[in-house]
Amino acid sequence: MRLLTRQMWFGAALFCVFGIVLALASALVGHSISYSFAAKVGSKSVDGILSLLASSMLAVTTFSLTAMVQAYSGATSSITPRAVQLLIDDSTSQNALSTFLGSFLFAIVGIVALSTGIYGSTGRVLLYAGTIVVILFIVVTFLRWIQHIARFGRVSDTIDRVERAATEAVRTMTQRVRFDGGCPQTIPSEASILYHDAIGRIAHVDLARIGEIAATVDTDIHLVSLPGHLADPAKPLLWTRADLDDHQIALLRKAFTIEHQRSFDHDPRFGLVVLGEIAARALSPAVNDPGTAIAVIEAGTRVLASVQRHQPEPDRGPPPHVIVPPVAFSDMIEDLYRPIARDGAATIEVGLRLQKALAALVVIDEKAKTDCRRQARDALDRAEQALSSERDGTTLAQLHHRLWTSSPSPGAE
Repeated sequence: MRLLTRQMWFGAALFCVFGIVLALASALVGHSISYSFAAKVGSKSVDGILSLLASSMLAVTTFSLTAMVQAYSGATSSITPRAVQLLIDDSTSQNALSTFLGSFLFAIVGIVALSTGIYGSTGRVLLYAGTIVVILFIVVTFLRWIQHIARFGRVSDTIDRVERAATEAVRTMTQRVRFDGGCPQTIPSEASILYHDAIGRIAHVDLARIGEIAATVDTDIHLVSLPGHLADPAKPLLWTRADLDDHQIALLRKAFTIEHQRSFDHDPRFGLVVLGEIAARALSPAVNDPGTAIAVIEAGTRVLASVQRHQPEPDRGPPPHVIVPPVAFSDMIEDLYRPIARDGAATIEVGLRLQKALAALVVIDEKAKTDCRRQARDALDRAEQALSSERDGTTLAQLHHRLWTSSPSPGAE
């Protein structure tokens, strides 16, 4: 249902249906209005208002759709194609398009119905009132749309959207992250392993369905693949020590939603990957925008901080007998920082901010120190090979030494 309501056509279709129903309802209940009241309202002018509404809303709808398509194209070419889906899912732009298109259909249906004479004098009153309501909707929506379109699809706006999407995905995690020293799970040789026939990215895992089957077999079911992982016939999805029949295997496979593309909903690592791509594009020689890379570092660090502070809600945890593996924190910081360290190695401003961001994560949670120090050392090694100024290299090395060697708990400046 959530995926359905995000479709661009869904809101437009609802508002179009509302406009058509509003236009036709005036003819059905118009008899409840007295003739004397209808004569005072002056509803005969509704013909001209609807004609003006139909012509203007068609132009506004075309303009809005053109602006949205241009924002999508701009984000694809200058930011990253992976962030375009967040622009398409934007509720403000979808509501604006739905309002304008629904108002156009309302006016068209009203004009056609007026030409048939089904309204009468009293029905015109309700049509006139409905037209006033629709105009109020249009004015409010258009004012919001004017303010919204000034930032829609810009780099800063896209970074904010990706950060919010990644932070929301963190809140859906049913487990805490694994810091350095934790061992990934190993699958026993005698275990029953489940694979999937499809090839694609896991978008969602239905833990409730897996929990029902775990309760039936009265044995723990261990997940191996999480949202964002690639599923293929050679990659295990889960394993259990129980013997599963064909029906249970089919139900377990249906618990995994496989899509062709990764989604942000339950995959916080995807948000970090997209942030890293935005920074890498900004640091390319064709763009050369270190300020955007620094903004990405700060946004991504906030996401990683939310990962460190994440405490799974008791009522949203995995069901009994369902074991969900933790996500490695080292993988998450590599998703974000490694592309920036690689493409921003020759930029001292990016290197300094990267070292300070990693040190800030250690202050939030001391258990992240080993992972962060390893990533900071990697960034320093890349920078020392790429920096053209010896002074810049010395400055960066001194900062790294002060943050990671001089004190047991580095602090960000």
